[in-house]
Amino acid sequence: MRMESGLVLQAEDTRGHQEGIKDFPDALLLDPAEASRAAAMEPLARTRFILGRAALRRFAAELMDLPPGELEASYSCPRCGSGLALSHGRPGYTFRGERLPLLLSMARTRHWVLLAGLPSPGTGMRLGVDAEDPARLDFDGFDGVALGGDELLTVASLTGPALLRERARLWVRKEAWLKVTGDGLRTDPRTVQVRNRPEIADLASSDTGLPARFAAAVALG
Repeated sequence: MRMESGLVLQAEDTRGHQEGIKDFPDALLLDPAEASRAAAMEPLARTRFILGRAALRRFAAELMDLPPGELEASYSCPRCGSGLALSHGRPGYTFRGERLPLLLSMARTRHWVLLAGLPSPGTGMRLGVDAEDPARLDFDGFDGVALGGDELLTVASLTGPALLRERARLWVRKEAWLKVTGDGLRTDPRTVQVRNRPEIADLASSDTGLPARFAAAVALG
């Protein structure tokens, strides 16, 4: 879906690809650094990684009207730098040696991948997207390690599905914002207050194409 801001969102259900991953051409879309990282993973994680990275590459190629096989991954990390040898951090791609003018972000939850792209972004802009199935947050101790301050007050009176939905809503907002800053979960999520941050927006299933029960958020800063 293309939003008024120019942001494009796309969800992909990878279930149809998981059984035949050994023969699936997505594995051919990984660059050497990505393939090396995938090879070190256990089988299920490797499958999810390959499918996610291939989906992101196809998405970027479609937005820029380029062949996906001719893009080269060029990730950037605030701590490790950037370049073709990196396989983590903020995603990006080059084409014939030139970096594409495109902001990208990706989130994975269960068998779904949520992709976000912003062509021709302004100077210094950063993008983050995240999605989560609330059912995955149904465990004791989540609030104590993930929420802080007024967020704990928000969930204190909630139970059942309403509690899980609010947990998920707050969590995806935190994850989206931490992708914008580049800090990731090196930052204690309890210190990241996101309820009223104007750079973050909740996303409806009609925006993303994800199942209605999922929570999703996008941050642009």
